[in-house]
Amino acid sequence: MENLSKRKVGGIVAENFRAAIVFTEYGIDFCCKGGITLEKACEVNDVSMENILKDLENAVFQPEEIHFADLGLTDLINHITLTHHSYVENSIPPLKAYLQKLVLVHGGKHPELAEIKDHFFLAADALTIHMKKEELILFPYIKAMEEAISSHFHLSKPHFGVIENPIHMMEDEHETEGERFRLISELTGGYRTPADGCQTYKVAFAMLQEFEEDLHKHIHLENNILFPKATELFHKLNP
Repeated sequence: MENLSKRKVGGIVAENFRAAIVFTEYGIDFCCKGGITLEKACEVNDVSMENILKDLENAVFQPEEIHFADLGLTDLINHITLTHHSYVENSIPPLKAYLQKLVLVHGGKHPELAEIKDHFFLAADALTIHMKKEELILFPYIKAMEEAISSHFHLSKPHFGVIENPIHMMEDEHETEGERFRLISELTGGYRTPADGCQTYKVAFAMLQEFEEDLHKHIHLENNILFPKATELFHKLNP
């Protein structure tokens, strides 16, 4: 397992998503910062390499339910949209309502709630636009590339030029939302409900934590699996 130290954390998770659980426990960002080696990530986060290698060994030897790295691009996109895009769309309305209620009821004693609400509302609006850009522009072209390969027909170059252009835009937006949720996590004290928090308080913070965890998985599938495969396929079609 020691050879993992020289590998990028995003690549490790790409092979087996169970490694994400270990990285999350050690505070290592495997999605937005997945391009650095495990050795560097341990150094930056002051983590014991020996300890994390032991935990990774226990995690990656467990069978994965879905081997995302083995999926075709169309199947992977369908999973992302049906699982993660749908989750975001369905979670935004109740979370907005809960956070508005918390600010109204508890905002006097907990002024940080207003900032948490503002950050989430910005994230919700940005992610809604972000996902539509993927669903209407980038994802259909990736699916078309895969169809062109399997059906042996010529696919015209897209209006956005090379595929790196929209991919880099999506990655930048992922970075922004990852950072925004890092701030939300800090403001909530790691999603810990205060002693005077009501049931709505507990539910809202639990939903925020789940939202962030799903976002990490979502970004990982795109940044570390879908986008590299799509880039490789684009240049295969456009040598």
